[in-house]
Amino acid sequence: MKHRILLLEDETDLGNVVKQYLELMDFEVDWHQNGQAALEAFIATPQAWHILLIDINLPEMDGFDFAQRMTKLQPQVPFLFLTARGEKKDRLHGLKIGADDYIVKPFDVDELVLRIKNILKRNQGIGHQAPNTIDLGGMRFNKDSLKLTDINGKETILTPLESDLLLHFYHNSNKVIRREDILHHVWGTSDYFVGRSLDVFVSRFRKYFQGNEHISIRNVYGIGFMFNLS
Repeated sequence: MKHRILLLEDETDLGNVVKQYLELMDFEVDWHQNGQAALEAFIATPQAWHILLIDINLPEMDGFDFAQRMTKLQPQVPFLFLTARGEKKDRLHGLKIGADDYIVKPFDVDELVLRIKNILKRNQGIGHQAPNTIDLGGMRFNKDSLKLTDINGKETILTPLESDLLLHFYHNSNKVIRREDILHHVWGTSDYFVGRSLDVFVSRFRKYFQGNEHISIRNVYGIGFMFNLS
C-alpha cells in the first residue's frame, strides 16, 4: 500500500518539484495551494492521509491555523512544517502545535523523504507492542489510541512523536537517559533545533503529569534527563 501525503504549498514551482519527487519515491500526493481549500478537503476525509506537509504562508488560511484546526479533527495524524519561516519563535510555535518536524527552505528533497519515512515508521510502530496499555503512576497510556488518561479520568491524545518519547522514557525509567540517545532514538538526529524540540516536549510532559506525585522528569545537567516513576 502506498502512503498518501497531503501537501500544502502555494509556490507552484516548488510544489511541482516536491510532488513529482515524492511520487517517484512511491508516495501518493494530493497537493493544495490554498489553506482554506485544504482544510475543506481534510474535513471531508480526515483519515485519508498518512502524513501532512504544511507550508505556513498560504492564501486564505496560514499553515499554523490549518494545523491547529486539523489536529482537533484528527489528532493522531503526523505532520511537519515545510516553510521559509526559520525564526526561533516560529519553530517553537510549530512544535508546540504538535508538529513532528520543522524543515526550513531551502531543503534537500532526499533529506525530506528520509524524515517523512522516519515519521511514518514511528507512527506505524505504535500499537504493535504488548501490552496495549501501560500504567504510569496511576495514569494510563494506551499505545493503540495514543490516549493518556489521568487519575481523574481526563483524557489527552498524544501525537505519535510524543508517544515515542513517552515510551522511551517509560522503558528507561529511574535511570539517567543521555540527551543524545533520546534524540537519536526518537528523532533520528541530534541537530540544534531538534534538541530544542525535545525541551518543548519535556515541558509539555511536565504539564501532563503535574500533580502526580509518582512521576517526575528531572534535568541531569550536561547529560540528559531522568524519568522517575514509582
